[in-house]
Amino acid sequence: MSITLKRIDMQDCEKLWKMQAEAFSELLAKYHDYDISPANEPMSRVEERLCQPFTYYYFIMEGETAVGAIRIVDNKDGSPKRISPVFIMKEFRSKGYAQKAIIAVEKLHGADNWCLDTILQEAGNCYLYEKMGYHQTGKTEVINDRMTMVFYEKK
Repeated sequence: MSITLKRIDMQDCEKLWKMQAEAFSELLAKYHDYDISPANEPMSRVEERLCQPFTYYYFIMEGETAVGAIRIVDNKDGSPKRISPVFIMKEFRSKGYAQKAIIAVEKLHGADNWCLDTILQEAGNCYLYEKMGYHQTGKTEVINDRMTMVFYEKK
């Protein structure tokens, strides 16, 4: 299995938004994080991000199929680059797509000086990032009684 990254532009905004809402819907139902969940964002928020000069959205492609997407925030000024968010559609999960996408964006944007955050209670997510060389910073943020965000970096 090999993937490619396809840069997303404004024409693909609605597709990206629908995929994001679907991909994060189970987490929203589980954690009730209505204020921060990508599943609950209006399409206008995705449009805003697509217009940001420091935002790079990519579809994670296997052949002609978008299996997920990843957003990179890269100010190109020496500040840490950020993955926010990455998601894989339900039917394609646990097949290595997220790992391959992270490797691919690190080739495009540089292998070091990264940060991200994820849900502490989602052990699979934490495992993925730690396997990819990310380390917890020690910072956490309690969102509600069900969910805590944990912050990672890769120097």
